[in-house]
Amino acid sequence: MSLKNKLATTLLSSAVGLAASFSVTANAAEQTYVTIGTGGQTGVYYVVGQSICRLVNRQTADHGIKCTAPSTGGSVANINAVRQGQQDMGMAQSDWQFHALHGSKHQTFKEQGKFEDLRALFSVHNEPFTLVARADSGIEHFDDLEGKRVNLTNPGSGTRGTMEVIMEEKGWTNETFKLAAELKSAEQAQALCDNKIDAMIYAVGHPSGAIKEATTSCDAKVIPVTGDVINKLIKENDFYANATIPGGMYKGSDQDVATFGNAATMVTSAKVDADTVYQVVKAVFDNFDRFKRLHPAFNNLDPKAMISGGLSAPLHEGAVRYYKEKGWM
Repeated sequence: MSLKNKLATTLLSSAVGLAASFSVTANAAEQTYVTIGTGGQTGVYYVVGQSICRLVNRQTADHGIKCTAPSTGGSVANINAVRQGQQDMGMAQSDWQFHALHGSKHQTFKEQGKFEDLRALFSVHNEPFTLVARADSGIEHFDDLEGKRVNLTNPGSGTRGTMEVIMEEKGWTNETFKLAAELKSAEQAQALCDNKIDAMIYAVGHPSGAIKEATTSCDAKVIPVTGDVINKLIKENDFYANATIPGGMYKGSDQDVATFGNAATMVTSAKVDADTVYQVVKAVFDNFDRFKRLHPAFNNLDPKAMISGGLSAPLHEGAVRYYKEKGWM
């Protein structure tokens, strides 16, 4: 090959390589990255976020969206992160969706005022407020927590927020307990079985890996959360309802356990692109049977109930577009 032909071949190869490079760069620029805030890795929120991202990412080549769902501090932390633009979407208890929208109850929501751009996508599973105590703790009912070592969970979690609502109604403070721990949800089962705490709480879908860990690793049982204060909360707040944790689901708890709870919901901001929200919602409901198989807590989910029950904030326009296409609205 002549020097001239070699030079031409080299230039052509370089041009092709440069074009390919530009193509990759262009594709990367077109790709949209979505972050969904979840909760502790032993909780159902984490499974929900990971499951949604798995379904979204199956179609990345078609819609250009890449989804990640990191472990976070939970409901309140997720809502605040969405508000600040640090996350696109997040899981949140229905009660904290309500309070964020109205700027009520939680201190950070009061300080920031109403989150008027808060939008809902859908609700998921129910979340009974669950109390688990060591069998040797002397705890047989929620009121027995006084003077005990209790994990209130980490600030920023929905569980912690709900516990603080109950405590306020009962006139309790952190001093009510011998120890008011602030362990994350993923840490509390081991702490219970290591006898560092007497009781742990968790607003979570069932069956829960964390509750199963606590009740199989040591002698522990699920405790009823009932009484006048709980009845008052249910009566005054539409987002709370009576709940039952089925007997036999966990070792040490053969009978049904009465408690109360709310719904897990997916939230976002009105500022998040409607096409992106549409594709995320579409990924879930176009693959609904696959989604339901990803966790036992999803077994009884019904799409039409998911777009109405437990939602305090308005639906995002991208979600509405999909639901209208399906004839659900």
